[in-house]
Amino acid sequence: MYLGIDLGTSEIKAMVVDERGTPLASAGETLEVQRPHPLWAEQNPADWWRATQSAIARLRAKIPQRWPHIRAIGLSGQMHGAVLMDSENRVLRPAILWNDGRCAEQCLQLTRSAPHLHAVAGNLAMPGFTAPKLLWVARHEPEIFAQTACVLLPKDYLRWMMSGEKISDMSDAAGTLWLDVAQRDWSDSLLAACGLTRDQMPRLEEGSRVAGVLKGDIARAWGLSDDVIIAGGGGDNAASAVGIGAVNPGDAFISLGTSGVLFAVNDRFRPNPHSALHAFCHTLPNRWHQMSVMLTAASALRWFCQLTGSSEIQLLAEIAQLDQAEQRQAPLFLPYLSGERTPHNDPQASGAFHGLTHAHRRAALGYAVLEGVAFGMADGLSVMQQAGTRLEQCSLIGGGARSERWAQLLADALHLPIVTHQGGEAGGALGAARLGQLADGGAEAEVCRRPPIERRFLPDGAVQPMLDARLATYRRLYQQQLALRQAGHQ
Repeated sequence: MYLGIDLGTSEIKAMVVDERGTPLASAGETLEVQRPHPLWAEQNPADWWRATQSAIARLRAKIPQRWPHIRAIGLSGQMHGAVLMDSENRVLRPAILWNDGRCAEQCLQLTRSAPHLHAVAGNLAMPGFTAPKLLWVARHEPEIFAQTACVLLPKDYLRWMMSGEKISDMSDAAGTLWLDVAQRDWSDSLLAACGLTRDQMPRLEEGSRVAGVLKGDIARAWGLSDDVIIAGGGGDNAASAVGIGAVNPGDAFISLGTSGVLFAVNDRFRPNPHSALHAFCHTLPNRWHQMSVMLTAASALRWFCQLTGSSEIQLLAEIAQLDQAEQRQAPLFLPYLSGERTPHNDPQASGAFHGLTHAHRRAALGYAVLEGVAFGMADGLSVMQQAGTRLEQCSLIGGGARSERWAQLLADALHLPIVTHQGGEAGGALGAARLGQLADGGAEAEVCRRPPIERRFLPDGAVQPMLDARLATYRRLYQQQLALRQAGHQ
């Protein structure tokens, strides 16, 4: 039996699988994000631990007879967050999260002070990453910075609470901008650019290897044996890749959650930072991945449903009734409700509907939202192709995978077959459990099997010319928005 714990932004999710990888039970606890100032996004690490304890208790109650047979735990979590601890292991301030946008100035500072940043870290300095957050703390909270003895990523704080070990894995560490991604080791020069040293960093381990043992008091409280190992784990998307079986070069998936991700596995480090494409270590040894990230994906659909007083099921049913003429005449939607990463790296980008008329019904605007997210993914695929990656098909996971209309739109906009899988919504928790099994000696070929295909969506050549034309206009609309902003009109 193997336990996966996924620390998301809005939920802690825990899942138990058996030795064949079959999910047996899961439980979740919601989390809230604090926004004390514009652009800020924070959480209290103590709330993560309380939610974890609660999820574990609920999960244990679901499978009381089988629960004691858990042999290993895997961890997955939201990337980039900064947990600052002092020499007495006290948390010094709330964790600054991945979707916090306060440190744009510090991104420029880091780029100037570390001209080799892009080559070593493989990524642009963006407000979401960890390194600029520490520069912000050094500038605005110098007394906190001076006391910082260790910086942990969110899931690694849970590991510390569970094992007393300060360890991270390669995939999560790659999202800090302090890792030499090609060498899979901390970069002393990038740390120095932030006034830090590797003594303040957790020890690194591959995600599928042993990285701690459950402490005796926690094991007793949880009803487990005192020899349960903890795997290195992974950042949320790398762990999700393990859960969906995207572990070999050429494998790829799209995740439609709060944000949107296009993830492709590589056999070597392939950066393309100038197009805001992320290049990270995979959570498995000797593999890397590229990642295109949209900051708003399924959350755009939720926003629109809340705005119009409809449910997602109701709106998707209305969209399904639109004919091709109504789709062709629908407004265009820029999905930049929280700014954008790939390919623009523009925290000031804003969402917009273009081409509204009295004739448009709610369904046409809903269609535009789905299409706008699909176009954002097409932008991500384009820059991935510029970096030399070629994909044959993509799996689709996350909440958006439940919509057949959205899956077909992605196939048509990306000119790629899209497949959905049984259990594809399990995401990071399933991948974390699989990493635990690998750390316990499981064979990768057996543990990381791709779940059975549920549906296959092939590109429809009849609608692609229309979508290609709309995509070209979509791209021009962003450039016009940018030009207006630069001219001081927005």
